[in-house]
Amino acid sequence: MAQLSVQHVDKIYDNNVQAVYDFNLDVKDGELIVLVGPSGCGKSTTLRMIAGLEDISAGHLFLDGKDITQTPAKDRDMAMVFQNYALYGHMTIYENMAFSLTLRKENPNVIHKKVLAAAEILGLTSQLNKKPSQLSGGQRQRVAMGRSIVRNPKVFLFDEPLSNLDAKLRGATRREILLLHKRLQATMLYVTHDQTEALTLADRIVCMSMGHVQQVGTPLELYDAPANKFVASFIGLPPMNFFDCTVREGYIEGKGFKAALNEEEKGILLPYAGKEIELGVRPEDVEEGGDIVLGVSVNENLGMNTLVHGKIGADGDKISAKLRGWFDYKEGDDVMVSFSRKHFFDKESGVAIGREEKA
Repeated sequence: MAQLSVQHVDKIYDNNVQAVYDFNLDVKDGELIVLVGPSGCGKSTTLRMIAGLEDISAGHLFLDGKDITQTPAKDRDMAMVFQNYALYGHMTIYENMAFSLTLRKENPNVIHKKVLAAAEILGLTSQLNKKPSQLSGGQRQRVAMGRSIVRNPKVFLFDEPLSNLDAKLRGATRREILLLHKRLQATMLYVTHDQTEALTLADRIVCMSMGHVQQVGTPLELYDAPANKFVASFIGLPPMNFFDCTVREGYIEGKGFKAALNEEEKGILLPYAGKEIELGVRPEDVEEGGDIVLGVSVNENLGMNTLVHGKIGADGDKISAKLRGWFDYKEGDDVMVSFSRKHFFDKESGVAIGREEKA
């Protein structure tokens, strides 16, 4: 296990394009950190700087207290798993997993024990004499993980390892990575654009946008107390609903609806009296029963839940509601709903209102 500290790291390319701004993160022993964000947000670039595959333009990187900012990738004691597996097609699975140890000229008996141990962990024992072309995508990704395990690195780095797999394999391999982390108790950094992977895998999530860290916290913190509108819109599926509202005395007023405020919400919004804000409501916090009219356009049955899409009133904003139960609403139906949980955001900055008070 290892402690990793990334301090004030920037990435500026030769054409003066900046990809990462002032990235800071302290990773504890055995922690699984997930970097999440849309394509081009800087998460993979950050991982590659940590791995030593990209130069750090400014800032420092420490591993167990030692500054490794200028240390070559091969000497950082980190193992990286890529999305394209990066396996040698002419080698057997055994040879692929043993390759890095063979290069180090380790004792063949030691190599054999390490490969067999990793293969057993990943359920690959019966595949060791096969070539990569004979395996499924999920099995090939497990071989790539096994190649990292045999090295026994201080830090495991995963760069979108599941993006080439279909949905079913993604779910199965995600669970294998989670079990692997629990079994090895290893320090891991994992990059993905898939928020489901982030929420299910992470001890903590780093949410990024346009090269900037938007929020660092546990999955529940990012879901339940997003720092700003970007995090609120990116984390959660289906995405959060947003409405322009004006703060009144005891309620907020949006296009086609009014929503009462409880005492805590009144206190949070006191400085915004008479001003415009943005209201955020997760679809699962829209409940049947209330005085807000949801005009149905599409009804999707999902088993235990029904996803209802429509508008507030006749000409209000679009809204999605994830109602518990099986409903057969038709286009044009009106459903009376209420908001069980509300999030408030500053109209200009997008920063969550009242987050400091809750913290």
